[in-house]
Amino acid sequence: MTVPDGHSPEATGAVGGAPGRGGRTVGGRGDAGADAVVRLGLDSGSLAGVGTLADLLRANTDLTDDDIDHLHALVADWALLADLSFADLLLLVPRRGTGRAGAGAEFFVVAQVRPTTGPTAYHNDEVGSVVINRWVVQNAWAQRRIAREGEPEWDGGVPVRTEAIPVVHGDRAIAVLARDTNLATTRTPSALESAYLQCANNLALMIAEGAFPFRGSSAELPEAPRVGDGMMRLDSAGSVIFASPNALSAYRRLGYTGNVTGEDLRSVHRALNLPATTPAVWHALGRRRPVEVESSIGSTVVLLRAIPLFPGAVREVLVLVRDVSELRRREAQLLSKDATIREIHHRVKNNLQTVAALLRLQMRRTPMDEAKDALKESVRRVTSIALVHETLSQSLGESVPFDEIADQLTSVTVDLASTGGRATTRREGSFGQLPGTLATPLALVLSELLQNAVEHAFDGSNGKITIRVRRGAERLDVVVSDDGAGLPADFQLEHSPRLGLQIVRQLVLGEMQGAIRLQAGAGGGTEALLSIPLVLG
Repeated sequence: MTVPDGHSPEATGAVGGAPGRGGRTVGGRGDAGADAVVRLGLDSGSLAGVGTLADLLRANTDLTDDDIDHLHALVADWALLADLSFADLLLLVPRRGTGRAGAGAEFFVVAQVRPTTGPTAYHNDEVGSVVINRWVVQNAWAQRRIAREGEPEWDGGVPVRTEAIPVVHGDRAIAVLARDTNLATTRTPSALESAYLQCANNLALMIAEGAFPFRGSSAELPEAPRVGDGMMRLDSAGSVIFASPNALSAYRRLGYTGNVTGEDLRSVHRALNLPATTPAVWHALGRRRPVEVESSIGSTVVLLRAIPLFPGAVREVLVLVRDVSELRRREAQLLSKDATIREIHHRVKNNLQTVAALLRLQMRRTPMDEAKDALKESVRRVTSIALVHETLSQSLGESVPFDEIADQLTSVTVDLASTGGRATTRREGSFGQLPGTLATPLALVLSELLQNAVEHAFDGSNGKITIRVRRGAERLDVVVSDDGAGLPADFQLEHSPRLGLQIVRQLVLGEMQGAIRLQAGAGGGTEALLSIPLVLG
């Protein structure tokens, strides 16, 4: 098990001296990335009931859509800065109509993220807090430079140091990023912590210069490496200035027994016979955009994410390193199992088709019309089940797009059952994706109802059959209606002697745990009403 570099994740502490201190704190989270849900209940009714970060910014600021996209990109990637800084981050924006600079500007917190590498400065969520006349925020906003409070503020026994970073987009500041560090456990920083903080300061300078975030390159994938997985700091020549213990362990698993610190990363990769992965790291600095690359030797797979750092005259690369060997092994197992399951469905389909062919052969050799009809119905039922397995054999998961099955089934069943007249069919609504455990019995039920409508509603004449589908969050409602002769006056489904309707009732009430009712249609004909839970108990 890999232990993250740094401290224990998501440590919490009392609310400290943050920009939001003194304001009203309301529930809501801003650390989920773009369009994270934020809930506000400030005294101003204009902020209440706004659902997303984008909605909030459009309703209460003068930011353009491009500015909002820039803040989305920042929120999507700012966990990197929080972890490197050992600090909470709060995104503050000026409220519309409160002035663009100076003591009159009023800011409010629209998003927040906590570090996974150190203690948080907040137990509570600061989203919704209002910041008025806070000089460190005002200075960062007005002068477009990073401002830091001289002395930490104390609140609830927790000292908190606040640093305000102007978020620059284009040629102007559009927000302020407050970096608040809990100093309760302050000590002389280790080499690891110093490397983290140096990279964090470079990123902060890039935010103030408008060079970070990298638009369209956020690390939103679950497998993207984070700071605690392992990190290396490279200079512009490619030499490793610092490598964290987890990064060293990852390279040790690849087979490099030496210490990569002080070595040229290109030499390290050549020694591991991985020369092709090295240029990708330098592309990050040349293109000024992050680059991800995988390196693998045997069963060991290491994912590298190279992030260029170029504030002012600085030219460095931050390389995040994650050993994803176990993840790739599990993915390979899942792919193998999925292929096996699809092959099983394919073979079941083939076997069912063989059974159907044998039944057809027997049907041709049977002289009795009643036996032929019984075998013909058996062929239709077997074919309905085979159709589901054929679709499952072509799907990547254990669910199928049932609309395709329903349409094929309708066409085949109506063609086989018609003995003179022609029944036209129409589907309204969508079944959507259904699990195989539900798709198989539903296909059989639908086939029986269609067969029953063609045979008994129209009796060789023309007619119309409509399948109406309404899918909710928990249930699937299906109505199969026809404009035929209608039901007998004394009809009762539970007492019907027809084998097809007995099969339908047993499948719906038993296997699908649903409900079924046959009734006269409002304009004549018959309606079969199905209500089926989408999740079987």
